[in-house]
Amino acid sequence: KIQIAEHNSNYSCARIAHWHLHRLPDNSTATMNFCRPALVAALFAASSAAAFTVPVKQTHVAGFSPSVGQPFGVVGDLRMTATVTEEATAEPSVMRPPIDMPWPKIADQLKEAFGYSDAELAVYNDELENDKEALMKLYRAMTLARAFENACNQQYMQGKIRGFMHLDNGQESIPGLVDYAIKNGDKKYSYYREHTHAIASGVDIGAIMAELFMKEGGTCKGAGGSMHIFDKANYFQGGWALVAEQLPYAGGAAKSILIDQKLGLSDNENIEKVNVAPPADDDRISVVFIGEGGSQNGRMSELLNSAAKDNLPLLILTIDNGRAINTYTPDVAQNSNVYEQGKHYGVPGLLVDGNNPSDVAKAGKAVIDYIRSGKGPAMLQVHTYRFNGHSPADPEHERGRKDEKAWARISQDPIKQFEDKYMGSGVFSEDELKAARKEILADVKQAVKFAEESPMPPMELAKQLEYPDAADTDYNAKKAPDYADDVNARTISPEQMSVVKDHILALQEKARAGEISIGDAINLAIHEEMLRDPTTTIHAEDLQAGSSYDIPKLTQQTYGQIRAADEIIDEGHFIGKALGEAMNGYRPIVELMNTNFGIYGMAELSSAGNTYATTGGQFDMPMTIIGAGGTAPNQALGAEHSQPFHAYVMGIPGLKICTVASPDAAYGLTKSMIRDNGPCFLFAPVKMMKEAKGKVDLGKCMPLNKAALLHEASAECVKAGNAVTVLTYLHGVKESENAIDAITEEGFDIDLIELRSLKPLDMDTIRKSLERTNKLCILDESTKSGGVGATISAAVGEELFDLLDAPIKRLCMDDAPVPYASSMELGVVKRGSDLIQGVFDLCTGKY
Repeated sequence: KIQIAEHNSNYSCARIAHWHLHRLPDNSTATMNFCRPALVAALFAASSAAAFTVPVKQTHVAGFSPSVGQPFGVVGDLRMTATVTEEATAEPSVMRPPIDMPWPKIADQLKEAFGYSDAELAVYNDELENDKEALMKLYRAMTLARAFENACNQQYMQGKIRGFMHLDNGQESIPGLVDYAIKNGDKKYSYYREHTHAIASGVDIGAIMAELFMKEGGTCKGAGGSMHIFDKANYFQGGWALVAEQLPYAGGAAKSILIDQKLGLSDNENIEKVNVAPPADDDRISVVFIGEGGSQNGRMSELLNSAAKDNLPLLILTIDNGRAINTYTPDVAQNSNVYEQGKHYGVPGLLVDGNNPSDVAKAGKAVIDYIRSGKGPAMLQVHTYRFNGHSPADPEHERGRKDEKAWARISQDPIKQFEDKYMGSGVFSEDELKAARKEILADVKQAVKFAEESPMPPMELAKQLEYPDAADTDYNAKKAPDYADDVNARTISPEQMSVVKDHILALQEKARAGEISIGDAINLAIHEEMLRDPTTTIHAEDLQAGSSYDIPKLTQQTYGQIRAADEIIDEGHFIGKALGEAMNGYRPIVELMNTNFGIYGMAELSSAGNTYATTGGQFDMPMTIIGAGGTAPNQALGAEHSQPFHAYVMGIPGLKICTVASPDAAYGLTKSMIRDNGPCFLFAPVKMMKEAKGKVDLGKCMPLNKAALLHEASAECVKAGNAVTVLTYLHGVKESENAIDAITEEGFDIDLIELRSLKPLDMDTIRKSLERTNKLCILDESTKSGGVGATISAAVGEELFDLLDAPIKRLCMDDAPVPYASSMELGVVKRGSDLIQGVFDLCTGKY
């Protein structure tokens, strides 16, 4: 006998029917005849109008209070609550019992941690419990979440949704809270299990479903998929697939709210900054969703520190289902009380029971109102159970997983709890709730229909989404915001303005005289752009002191901490915060004291490069990263400070990557990058930052896609076949220029091309030179394996092979780590003497 619970999905019902089929005796022909139609019924029952009622026997373990080391998490599966009647009577021994957290205990927490009074908490209780319309809205939000996820499961099993998909069944009290207490203007950052968070934030369910169907009508035109739902109009800002990466992004988004208020800027209907101050009662917040497993990530501590330090309007919402993917979280985490992590930083936290949706809504709103009042960040931990595996493909072999999820579907369903509570108290009749479910099912059915009928995106869209600004953009033609003078006048005092203008004039005078350094040239460009566009911000370590090369000098003293932030020593954290600012109308600059420190931020750099494309072009990413790096001969910095980070990041899609070896290039490329609407990375030569001096073409932006011909081989050498095209960058430019005299003394010459743009690569300039010389030598400041020279060699071999009269000569770093001792370093790092020999070998046929 089969009881198909009305909460089941197609797959769940099919598995139950299949299970019963195989439990039958071999000779049970009559029963088999029953089971065949039962199986068919099971396969199609889940989309019925009654797909929301949970069967029987709710159990509860009272008196459990979570503490350090106590069990704190569990899960479920693709089924909602399909059960066998006989088995529903027995309660298994669960690894993670429910918590005993009724409203009076929640109220005690709110009084102790958040300072609420009994009278204030009575208002929060009564506002919801005495408002039938609000309760119905909460119920509809939860049932819509469940219905949508059921539909996703069905479509996935039919092959219409592909890739990874992570469903949220059992955790509906969270989208209920979002619908109840989060506003449209609040900035929302979620993780890969974000469908229901997006729906509760107001994102169209048809567009979400179409995104899962990889259709052009999707939220991101099919470019994002299940794990990357974004909607700019509703400030739903992801959907991020790397666990915990969203934490600093949400911090940057929260900071952007404070910048809006300080600068007197707000968003217009197109989500563009305009010279209109936010309202006096602006109480927007940033919300970040994270699991309790991800909450153990070190990014949490960094975020708590900066959020507390800057008093950010930030809610950290931990969805605690007790499973880190499927691993039982207490098996890998010493303390699962995530809501207490903020105590060290003065950030209050609250624990609530996700099986009581109305309590989650009431308490959650109290925490959110605390943040809205300007008191700073807060944490909310919702103890819940996920009914599904990590994804539909999840084998769920982990300890205790299957038994506990089956129990949770019966005993810990927040929708069933809500129905029992409010039908039992007479607030709703069964017919009222049934009518609401019927409407929701119709909406979800229409969403599936919209997704099915939407067209696939064109193949060409992928390349169109590579960069927000085309590679050949003329940045000199970009207009400054018309509100720049107004903002500067109200945020920079006359004394500050006088000091910075004197500083700029002094640097400009050095530039005209040919006496400005690379570091000072970048600093000059930054000040000019920060005055030109007040949405430009900057983040750096040692920022107040000017860092190592004066790149951020006088920025905080001029623009204040709100626009020029001194950061903790973790590049991933402040690159991530910059990403959050960039998604919200600002143009952050990140100065890395040494570019190799960017290794800490690889996840954030990767997402910066991907975001414009992943969001279907909704979100620009105007972020500029600048730093000194590279490997000069005999620099004596050792392996960790001599890594070719420029080569490491070349494989990140969406980044524009440039190098400089002169003040002129440093100035012009910095200005262009700050004006570009995509992520850019500028590498400067660590050993030439103060040494190299020169003139600067003031006020001019340089193209981000062009190499520079620094020296042209003589016509005589070209005609005699004694000319070589030399490609180099960073310290290689100085090494090559110093070698030219020795090369020409031997009767040879070179076209010396500085690769100011590593990505995109300027193949036109390389082609024109090879048409003259027919020989190529690359003096490369990266390793033989996976280096810049390897990429260029492959491109030249594929596109310009017919122009070559000899193999490409690569003078690259050895794959061995760079030693400190100069005697050993000679065997790893190439220099001018190697270039002289390489040109000789190419011209004499020895190579």
